[in-house]
Amino acid sequence: MTIQRTTLVWVYGLIAVLALIGTWGNNIHYMTSGLSPLDVNILFWKETFANPASRSITVDILFLSIPVTIWMMMEIRRLQMRGMWFYLLGSLFIAVSMTVPLFMALRERKLAATQPEAGTLSVAEIIWALALGIFAIAYTARTLAL
Repeated sequence: MTIQRTTLVWVYGLIAVLALIGTWGNNIHYMTSGLSPLDVNILFWKETFANPASRSITVDILFLSIPVTIWMMMEIRRLQMRGMWFYLLGSLFIAVSMTVPLFMALRERKLAATQPEAGTLSVAEIIWALALGIFAIAYTARTLAL
């Protein structure tokens, strides 16, 4: 199935919004704790060491962030896009799961001007992506209900 870049703009934009809601819906608990911003940051990172699962996912995200950041910086330069520092700092201070899809949406919008078709995905690949999205939404909803 051929995927249009304009479709990807909307998909990535939706992912960015959902990621922002999911991350900051959880982060707000730290912000309302009465601690200073520095103490909130220290507590947040301290709690990533809470158990093997939290350590594993933190290491996973940190190492994934390295090649993604390199790719983003190279793509921003290649496509002559603006806002590199927003994406880099936003990944650190807002949420990498929000800034990367936002970057990808704006990248697709830029590419759509010259190449309206992004490529193809099989039905099985689309189902895989939808299943992953459903899992992410369900998990996020569960974390926000705690």
